[in-house]
Amino acid sequence: MGTKELIGKIIIQENIDTVNENKLLNTFVINVPDPYKNYYGRFTEIVKPVSIIFVTKTPNSFEKILRVTKKINEKYNLKLDGAKCEVTMNSRKLEGVRVKGINRFHEIGQIQQYYKDEGYDFAKSEKFASTEALIRINRFFNIEELDKGIYHSKDEDNTYYVEVPRYMGWDEFKKLTYDVKHNITESNYDIAKGIFYVNHGITEILRIVKPKATLELLKTIQQKYIEKMY
Repeated sequence: MGTKELIGKIIIQENIDTVNENKLLNTFVINVPDPYKNYYGRFTEIVKPVSIIFVTKTPNSFEKILRVTKKINEKYNLKLDGAKCEVTMNSRKLEGVRVKGINRFHEIGQIQQYYKDEGYDFAKSEKFASTEALIRINRFFNIEELDKGIYHSKDEDNTYYVEVPRYMGWDEFKKLTYDVKHNITESNYDIAKGIFYVNHGITEILRIVKPKATLELLKTIQQKYIEKMY
């Protein structure tokens, strides 16, 4: 049914921790764990970083992050995916650059250096483990429509998106997610909420992470949320 490239935002809740080695001296780096680890029992040590956040002293525009990341990729033959993000822990907000595509943890410091060379100023080092945070990520989406209002990511095999008809605050989203997961046969999936910027407006979406999710399951999840939203 065709592919689309869109800009949008995803909001996720994760237990994050800090990267304490293999980084530039006295800088603040956050590791966002693999969602499959929580949902599919992958308790072996993660060799490849899934999502890394370089916390910065000051906010950086989405445009600047995209431009600099493209420059770094071209200069060093990399395939980094950079995005603007905001991390909220309790009432505290941190600004950062979310980076995917780093092959190994020991490469983090070098990737940081590339961004530092482009003028990025990193926040002072902090250290914590398994701290709950709300993460807002502004990013590009490359998607293929599977059915009306249902999409598959062209960049991440196990990631899907379904449209929902209205905005949900985070508390409502959490409540509905609890209700849906307790009223559905297959509940082993990771879910977040977000938006696509489409046709001069906003389309509300849910992001679903599930290896080889069937169209039937995606439709069921979508319909369960819609039923509970009205």
